Amino acid sequence: MVTVADPGPDGATDGATDGAIAPAAYFAGDDEARARGLYRLLDEGGALLADVPWLDRALARRLFEGMLTIRVTDARMMALQRQGRIGFYGEAMGQEAAVVGSAAASLPDDWIIPALREAGVGLFRGLPLESYLAQIFGNAADPSKGRQMPCHPCDRATNYVVMSSCVSTQIPHAVGVAMGMKILGHGGRCAFGYMGDGGTSEGDFHVAINFAGVTRAPVVLICQNNQWAISTPGTLQTAAETIALKALGYGVPPMRVDGNDVLAVYDACGRAAATARAGGGPTFIELLTYRVSAHSSSDDPSRYRDEAVTEIWRTRRDPLHRMQRLLEARGWLAPGETATLAAAMEARVRDAIAAAEQVGPPPVSTLFDDVYEQPTWLQREQRAQLVGA
Repeated sequence: MVTVADPGPDGATDGATDGAIAPAAYFAGDDEARARGLYRLLDEGGALLADVPWLDRALARRLFEGMLTIRVTDARMMALQRQGRIGFYGEAMGQEAAVVGSAAASLPDDWIIPALREAGVGLFRGLPLESYLAQIFGNAADPSKGRQMPCHPCDRATNYVVMSSCVSTQIPHAVGVAMGMKILGHGGRCAFGYMGDGGTSEGDFHVAINFAGVTRAPVVLICQNNQWAISTPGTLQTAAETIALKALGYGVPPMRVDGNDVLAVYDACGRAAATARAGGGPTFIELLTYRVSAHSSSDDPSRYRDEAVTEIWRTRRDPLHRMQRLLEARGWLAPGETATLAAAMEARVRDAIAAAEQVGPPPVSTLFDDVYEQPTWLQREQRAQLVGA
């Protein structure tokens, strides 16, 4: 059973989210002030810091249930990996607000170009759970025919592009998609391009954000700054005071947001997307969060970081607990309802897993699909030798 942790001691002083600016003042500042500040609407105790007229019960519950779905699904997938039933998994524990808040700001016609921890964006937008699991198992129902390692889903119906394991290579793709929209006159749409903090230290990031700034492409570039690029802390990979400041040199307006505050993420990404859809060009958003779990199922973070700091983010700064407190205070979530919702979600995930495990592997003949539009004589010969047809 997945539960939401109680907040830790109020005396935690790592200071990673200190410096939040009053919501009314944040957007009154210039670009540099926004890149150095921190936009927040919901404090760590679940209290609103400003009037949020667009927030109603339906949206609040949708955001909370979206985050809970990710946590439940990730926990079950990690358990499967430890049992040897899947080969690999990378979860988004502690980063659910960054994932869901940004996903909720997108529209159906927008395009999503993810990094490792944005599968929840796809699920929130309608990527079928069954298709997601099929990709993880690499079975015959996998749209990519078992050719990708786990955590590489794609979904044409929801404009969700398969992520690339090569760090940052997806950022030029996101800008390219947005440039294509602009060239084709597809107004009212934008692309959401994701990356981690380590991704901003790669050359692809600088190439992409330069093109975005020069062409005024309708793209929202989102960095989930979870403070660890596998085992490399942010302090050892960049001298920039904040990652958001990097956008200034390319003429791209930046924002820096509390990535564990789903309301602030939703609002900031919504503002940026509205600008892009209206022809106002790109925005770069740094979402300050923390990778509570390991980089992936192949990693042991206790070997390279202070897990006492991790515990602060796991408890006091848990994005689900923050939102749960707000919902309960407003009477939008009954006491104990979180456990009931989590149990129902887990039952659905377990049923979907059981079904996925009954599906066989992709036919061997699919090895020859999608290589060329028309098979070559050599491929036809090889196929005949392999499958006898």
